[in-house]
Amino acid sequence: MTPKSERFEMRLDEDIIARVDKWRAKQDDVPSRAEAMRRLVELGLMRSVNDTVRFSDGEKLLAIMMRDLYKHLKLKGEIDPDFVGEVIWGGHYWAPRWEMQGLFHDHEDDPRDVRFVVDVLDMWTFLERAYAKLSKKDKERVEKEADPFGKYVRFAGFDGNNETSHMSIAHFLIEQMNRFSQFKGRELNSHMPTHATYRRMLTVFEPMRAGLVGTELDANQIIRILKAKMHGE
Repeated sequence: MTPKSERFEMRLDEDIIARVDKWRAKQDDVPSRAEAMRRLVELGLMRSVNDTVRFSDGEKLLAIMMRDLYKHLKLKGEIDPDFVGEVIWGGHYWAPRWEMQGLFHDHEDDPRDVRFVVDVLDMWTFLERAYAKLSKKDKERVEKEADPFGKYVRFAGFDGNNETSHMSIAHFLIEQMNRFSQFKGRELNSHMPTHATYRRMLTVFEPMRAGLVGTELDANQIIRILKAKMHGE
């Protein structure tokens, strides 16, 4: 019995249609657009579930040449060149993901998370720097009016259990890229969720950001941003 299928409509922009047409034109039977889309979907699904590492013919050649060069120069590294050679010669393309899980993984930072982390680090840079320059009297104001958040005006990081991606991005920016260096060496683990809190703070901070050219946040602005840490209710 022929399995039932479901009909649905799809709208594509001209660029994607042109790419589909270019792909199907290279196929031996030059399938219709509908058939080409079915095949491309199948290929995409197969790749998404296929737990293997793929090498083009050129990459295989380069890998074997690199293996021979490593052995000739007696170089030592984290990756065993003989293992890579055996993978290629034997077609054991599933093995690298088993052996080198830290290298072959499917994680990729979401650009939206990167933008959020950068905005948060930028905000806390202004907060900490401005707070450090306040007079004793203004610091007392901040502590009183932004209670209980006005006493320790310091970036706490992200939650190591629930915000691991944000924490990892922040750590990489600070420790590996030397951005926002004032936070260097900190644990960056808040041990509690921070995403919603920082969102509320950014809502208050971002309208102020454009005016912070050659100047710092004042006590009133710091108080407003810190008070946004509280839940709306």
